[in-house]
Amino acid sequence: MSKATKRKHVVKEVLGNYITPNEKQQIMKISGTDGNNLHKAVTESGESFLLSMPTKFRKNIWIKRGDFVIVDPIEEGDKVKGEINFILYTDHINYLRKLGIWPKGFEAGGLRGQLQEEAQKDETKSKEQDEEENDCDNSDSDNELDLFVNTNRATVQYSESDEDSDEDDDDEKEDKDEEGQENF
Repeated sequence: MSKATKRKHVVKEVLGNYITPNEKQQIMKISGTDGNNLHKAVTESGESFLLSMPTKFRKNIWIKRGDFVIVDPIEEGDKVKGEINFILYTDHINYLRKLGIWPKGFEAGGLRGQLQEEAQKDETKSKEQDEEENDCDNSDSDNELDLFVNTNRATVQYSESDEDSDEDDDDEKEDKDEEGQENF
């Protein structure tokens, strides 16, 4: 089977099937990635585990922080406690809610709450950006807000200093002679 055919069947399986977890499986929320197809996940009670991505999903299906998965437990694992069996999308989540299988721990701060929080953050950011644009007249090429934001990484704030501009002013003063003309 070619790679394209395999990818087509895997995507069709994930998007088309509506499965329910059995008594050993549980629903978990992805909280981050550790690389090498390992993902950190949190149960509804708040316990954190390391999960492995099976080979059939690798390079075919992508998951990110905040996605929900159905997990098969691995008893003999020390660090890796489970393997991802199925990736849940919004249609799957709504189906599980209708059946009453969806965990109560994910309901309070669930997908809807998370989307609402992100929308509120975006609104406040846009208001702050509008205020900043009105306050300063910097060129658009220097604007760092136009850059792509990776939602899978934690945000880090950087501050700039004005020390470079002070040094440049001193150099210009040395180049001028007493009469105010520049030396070449």
